[in-house]
Amino acid sequence: QVQLVESGGAMVQAGGSLRLSCTASGRTLSPYAMGWFRQAPGKEREFVSVIRWSVGNTYSTDSVKGRFAISRDTAKNTVYLQMNSLKPEDTAVYYCAARSGALSWSGGEYKNPVRYDYWGQGTQVTVSS
Repeated sequence: QVQLVESGGAMVQAGGSLRLSCTASGRTLSPYAMGWFRQAPGKEREFVSVIRWSVGNTYSTDSVKGRFAISRDTAKNTVYLQMNSLKPEDTAVYYCAARSGALSWSGGEYKNPVRYDYWGQGTQVTVSS
């Protein structure tokens, strides 16, 4: 069994920064991709960013481009989300996810949460105005 454990969520003021971390443990995991999703109260879970584990290519939703950056440390089985210039609308529970098999990158399959095999428990990010 694979476990994903997130950390780093907190309450910050608008314009502030946070770095989320997600470490995979348990059965050896060689993910095809790892990503971050978020879910605000009353809203569906939405894609934030994803990284192709072997080559490091990244994809992010338009609303966070230029503000958030996803990265990984393959030796530590850890993926990070550096979040800068935070806005109140970034407030949500942030979830880490891992995908074992291949994903379609051109078709945007990586944005669909049902394509991911493993999920963390979530970490709360609250941005006050």
